[in-house]
Amino acid sequence: MALAVSLGGIAGVSLLKSTSKDLVWQLDPFKCVQCGRCANECVMTPSAVKCVHAYDLCGYCDLCGGYLKPDSNARSTAAENQLCPTAAIKRRYIEEPYFEYVIEEDLCIGCAKCVAGCTSFGNGSLHLQVRHDLCKNCNDCSIARVCPADAFQRVPADTPYLIKGDFTKGGSKKGEEKKG
Repeated sequence: MALAVSLGGIAGVSLLKSTSKDLVWQLDPFKCVQCGRCANECVMTPSAVKCVHAYDLCGYCDLCGGYLKPDSNARSTAAENQLCPTAAIKRRYIEEPYFEYVIEEDLCIGCAKCVAGCTSFGNGSLHLQVRHDLCKNCNDCSIARVCPADAFQRVPADTPYLIKGDFTKGGSKKGEEKKG
């Protein structure tokens, strides 16, 4: 829910910049292979692609594959054991054995290391999205051009985000209808 509200606010800012007939770039989180090119190929520094967290999918694990390196020598939250190269993921204790993970987007460079870890060793609640308040919406997106999974596409500006809100693409939650 928090993800939807956060992205909804940014979608509103995007709409002020464009009309409903305009198209914006978006990354399909179900196609993304976490190659790391979003961090290096974007014309923005840091990248307009950021990690977002679908809290309703998260297991709130003590041993989070998106937060901790899989080959760390000790199971601690010391900097050398954290997967994120910029410390953009913050971990907060909830209750034994649960932790909440929050992405500090201004620190995130879009490298997808946490997304790869979460996808490999978790349930995939971390995923990448193009943040339209940061994106220049280039006609020929430099990331889309080199994306090995062809995960970038143009979508209408009035529905700019493809959200991992369920475990399957096009999935719906109880009481909601599937779209498209």
